[in-house]
Amino acid sequence: MVQSYLRHGPTQAFGLICSSTSNSLYDGKLAYVPALEDVLVWDMKKGQMLSMWHETGHRSEVTCMCRSPQESIFAVGYADGSVRLWNSAFVSVITTFNGHQKSVTALAFDAQGTRLASGSQDTDIIVWDVVAEAGLYRLRGHRNQITAIQFLSEPELPSTSTSSRSHMLLTTSKDTFMKLWDTSTQHCVQTIVAHRSEVSSLDIDPEKNFIFTGSGEGEVKAWKIDHESLSQGLVENEAGEVAKMIHPVTSLPLSSRHRVSQILFHPSQPYLAVQSHDRSIEVFRVRTEEEIRKKQARRKKRAKEKGKNKKIGKDIDDAVEDAMDVDQEINMIDLFTPYLVVRASAKVRSFDFGCKEAVSKSGVQLFVALSSNALEVYNIPPPTKSKEETPEATRMFSVDLPGHRTDVRTLCLSSDDQVLASASNGSLKLWNLKTTACIRTMDCGYAICSTFLPGDRHIAIGTKSGEILIYDLASSALTDAVKAHSSTVWSLHVHPDEQVLVSGSADKEVKFWEFERNVSHNDEVKKSMTLNHTRTLKMSDEVLFVRYSPNGKLLAVALLDSTVKIFYQDTLKFFLSLYGHKLPVLAMDISDDSKLIVTCSADKNVKIWGLDFGDCHKSIFAHEESVMQFENIQKLDGHHSEIWAFAVSNHAKFVVTGSHDKSIRVWEKLDEPLFLEEERERELEQIYEDGIANALNRPDMFINNNETDAQPSGEVAAVAKQTSETLMAGERIMEALDLADAERTAFLEYESKFTQAGSLEATGMQPPPRNPILAAYDLEPEAYVLRVVEKISSAALHDALLVLPFDKVISLMRYLDLWAQKGWNISLVSRILFFLLKIHHHQIVTNRVMRTTLIPLRVHLRKSLRREKDAIGYNLVALQHLRRRTEAERTAQFYEEEDFDEEKVRAKIAEGKKRKRVFIKA
Repeated sequence: MVQSYLRHGPTQAFGLICSSTSNSLYDGKLAYVPALEDVLVWDMKKGQMLSMWHETGHRSEVTCMCRSPQESIFAVGYADGSVRLWNSAFVSVITTFNGHQKSVTALAFDAQGTRLASGSQDTDIIVWDVVAEAGLYRLRGHRNQITAIQFLSEPELPSTSTSSRSHMLLTTSKDTFMKLWDTSTQHCVQTIVAHRSEVSSLDIDPEKNFIFTGSGEGEVKAWKIDHESLSQGLVENEAGEVAKMIHPVTSLPLSSRHRVSQILFHPSQPYLAVQSHDRSIEVFRVRTEEEIRKKQARRKKRAKEKGKNKKIGKDIDDAVEDAMDVDQEINMIDLFTPYLVVRASAKVRSFDFGCKEAVSKSGVQLFVALSSNALEVYNIPPPTKSKEETPEATRMFSVDLPGHRTDVRTLCLSSDDQVLASASNGSLKLWNLKTTACIRTMDCGYAICSTFLPGDRHIAIGTKSGEILIYDLASSALTDAVKAHSSTVWSLHVHPDEQVLVSGSADKEVKFWEFERNVSHNDEVKKSMTLNHTRTLKMSDEVLFVRYSPNGKLLAVALLDSTVKIFYQDTLKFFLSLYGHKLPVLAMDISDDSKLIVTCSADKNVKIWGLDFGDCHKSIFAHEESVMQFENIQKLDGHHSEIWAFAVSNHAKFVVTGSHDKSIRVWEKLDEPLFLEEERERELEQIYEDGIANALNRPDMFINNNETDAQPSGEVAAVAKQTSETLMAGERIMEALDLADAERTAFLEYESKFTQAGSLEATGMQPPPRNPILAAYDLEPEAYVLRVVEKISSAALHDALLVLPFDKVISLMRYLDLWAQKGWNISLVSRILFFLLKIHHHQIVTNRVMRTTLIPLRVHLRKSLRREKDAIGYNLVALQHLRRRTEAERTAQFYEEEDFDEEKVRAKIAEGKKRKRVFIKA
C-alpha cells in the first residue's frame, strides 16, 4: 500500500508591516506598502491594516509600485518580471502583464492612465496598453538596470485632456545615461550622460519645466525641458545640428554626499524632497519669482543703508551695481532653498507626499516607509515670516507595534497552541494565533532562545549577553533577570515533569534550574516565578543545543565540535556520543518513544540516530543552505530569506516559522492527502515546464519571421514572454481546433454521403454521434473554439498564439472567417487576425491554400466592421445629444433658482461637472 501523508499549506503571513523590497505610496490617509509577495493597505491614523492584496499561488516579491491617474488602479511590479494591475476598490487583479525576464524596477502611467511603461533589471523598457491589456512594444538601448521612468507631457494641457500628447518617455539607468524616447516613432531622440556614476532617481516638477536627477555619488542635477523643440521634433538648427530637447542647468547643493535614493516633488505645494542619507530627507521650498524679487529688493536696500552708514560713495555705487546685477537674473539655486530636514527613527526605504488634496492648514504630510518594518507620517509646517522660529518636522502617526524591528530569532508556543511568542533583538511579542493579532509587546535584550514555563503564565528568554529573563504575561512585566551564563545562551528546554529548566551556553556549561513560585500578599495575590540554580554540567566545547527525551531519562547536548553527547538526566553520567556530522549540530529532536534522535547540522545533512546504541540509521542531504530545521515529505515555499526560528504545535496541527524577512508564517495540516510519488512528479513537471518556457525566452529564439524585427540589437522589439500559463493556453487552443476539425469533418462526410445516396438509403443513414464535450456544452464546433479563445486572458493571448504551428494557424483562419460571417466578437477576431498576419506573413503570402480563406474573410470582416462602425457612430451621436439636452435642462433649472444671474449659473454648472468616481461593492 502506498504511504500517504497530510499536506501542510500556508494560512497567513503576519508580523510584517512593510518590506524594504519596493517603494510605498500614500494618499493622505491610506498607505499602500509592499509586504514580500503581498501589498498591505494601512490606515495611518488608526494604525489598522484595512486589506491585503494577495494572489494565491504567486510567490515573487513586490519590487515596484505606481498609482494610476484613475485612482483606484495600481500597477505592481514583481521580482519575476510580471506586472499586475490591481483594483483597490475590489481588491482584485485586473490583468497580468508578462514581458520582462528579471525583476521590475520602475513603473509609470501616462497622464490619462491608458498606457503603462515598465523598466526592469533586464535593461528593457516595455510600454503596455492598459485598455487593450496587451504589450505595445519593447524599447532597448540602456546597458544596465532601469532606475526611473516618466512620461513627458506639455505643461499647458490639463491632466483630464482626452488627447494623447504624452508621446515622450524619459528613462534613467545605472549605465549613467538619461534617454528621451519618442513613443510615436518608438525611437530614442536624445541620450544624455547625466552623471559620472549611476543615475539612481528622477522626477519632473509639476509645471513640466525642469527635470531633476540624482546619482550614486550624492549629486542632484537640474535639466531644462525645451517644449518648443519637443513639439517640433528632430529639427536641425542654423548650425546644422539637431536641436536638443533637454539642456543642463545646474547642480543642487545637498547637506550630505551619499547616494540619492529618491527625488520627489509635491503634486500641488512648492516642496521638493530629496533623500541622500540613510535616516534623513532634505526638504527644499520652491520659491516663486515674486518672492525672489522681494528678497533681491531687500538685499539692495540693505546695501544702500550699509553704504550710507559708512558714507563712502564708492561702496554705495558698488553695492547698487551688485544689487542691480542680482535683480537681472534669477539662479536655479535661488528658486530651490533648503527648508528643513526630516530625521526618521531608522533607515528610510522610500517616502511619499500623498495626493493633491492631502494638504491642511497645519502643513504638508510626508509619509516614510522604514527598512526596520515600520511606517511614519511627518508634518512639514508652512513657512512663517518669523526668522527666530526654525521650522521642524513633527511626527504625526506611526505604525510599528504589529511587527519586529529586527529579525525574529526565536519562536515558542503555549501548551494549548493559542498563544505564540516571538522575540528579536529588542522586543518580545505575543500573538493570538486565531486572529494573528499582536496582544503584548515587551522590551527585552538580544533574544536567542525562548520557552513557555509550566502554566503558560510566564516565559523565559535566553539572551546573547548570557541572561535568562522571566516575563509575567498577565502584567507584561519582567519579573526576574538571572545572570545565568557568562556568554550567549543558545538553548533552553523544560523537563517533561515541568520541574526543571535546562540551559546551554557558549561558556561550555549546561545549567539546571528549578522553578520557585513566590506568592506575595500585599493588596492582592500575585504569583511570580523565579529560577533557582541546582546543578552545572561542564562540557569540553561550546553548547549549541540541549534537549530532554520525552521519557525524561536522557539529556542530549550538541557541541561546537560537531558531536552530540547523551547523558543520563538523573546522575549526569555520560551515555553516548554521536559523531558523524562535519559541522556543528544546530537543532535536534527526540521521538515520542525516546528511541530515535534526529540531528540537523550546518553541513546541510539531517541524520537519524538510535538512542540504544548511538548508531546512525539514516543520513539525508536536505538543503542547499545550513540546516536549521528539517522537512522532507513536502517542501514549504513561502519565506524570502533564511529561517531563524521554528516552532511545532503541541498537538501536531501546524508549524510556525520566523525568518530574516521579518515575517512569521503558520503552516497548517490540511485534510488533503499527499502522496510522495505524486509530489515528485509534480516537481518534475514544474521543472520541465519552466525549462521549456526559459528555452523559448532565450534571446536567440525569434518566432517572428520578419527579418527587420528579428534583430536583437534594434531599439524596438515585440513584447513576448512565454510562461507555463501561455504554453497551456496554446495547448488548449490546439486541442479545441483538433476537436472542432474532427467534428466538422465527420459531419461534412455525412452530408456528402447523404446527398450522394438515394432516397431509400438516405432515410436509413444515421448522423455521426456528437463529440461528448460539444454535446455537454450544447455548442457548435466554431462556437466551442471561440469559447476556448475567449477564456484566455487578453495579456496572454498573443503569447499563446505564438505557440501554434502553421497548420493550426490555417485551421484557426477558417474559424475566424466563420466568426466574422456570424458577427461574433469582431474586436477579438480583428486582433487575432492582424497578429497572425504580422507573425506569419511570409508563409501566408507563399501559401496558395490561404487565398480561399483570406478572400471571403476580407469580405465578411469588412461587412462586420462597417456594421460595428455604424453602431458606434450612432451611439456617439446619441450620447452627444443626451449631453446637450442634460446641459440645457440644468441651465434652465439653475436660471430659475438663481434669478437669472448668469455668472452664478455658469459657476454652479462648472462645479457640477467635477464628479468623483464611486465604486459600489456588490
